Amino acid sequence: MDPDRNKHIRNVAIILVLAVAVWKLPGGGTAAATIGNVFSVLFLGGFCWLGYRLYMEHRDTVMGLEERQRALAYGAFALTIFAVAATGRLWSDLGIAGGMLWMLMLGLAGWAFYSVWRAYKTY
Repeated sequence: MDPDRNKHIRNVAIILVLAVAVWKLPGGGTAAATIGNVFSVLFLGGFCWLGYRLYMEHRDTVMGLEERQRALAYGAFALTIFAVAATGRLWSDLGIAGGMLWMLMLGLAGWAFYSVWRAYKTY
């Protein structure tokens, strides 16, 4: 089976033609933003599905944690989601202070996850 030698050149040319169409055609920017939003929703939906599957597969382990550790894990997860959702606003509106607050939130969430993992492995 002989591979097509011009396959990669053809694929790059298709991408370039689509990029020029989005750039030059009227309404192309709106179409690009719409497609980007659709991909973003699909990407986030995939993460939600992955989280649901992981939770369902490890539900016994999560429910086996003591209440304090489970609350700490849920809180760390919520803080991580909040930090990721507020990334743009924290970095652009608050500048360096917002960036430091963002890093602090993710650092606290990481510490909480590590603390829960360490307590889980101890017993």
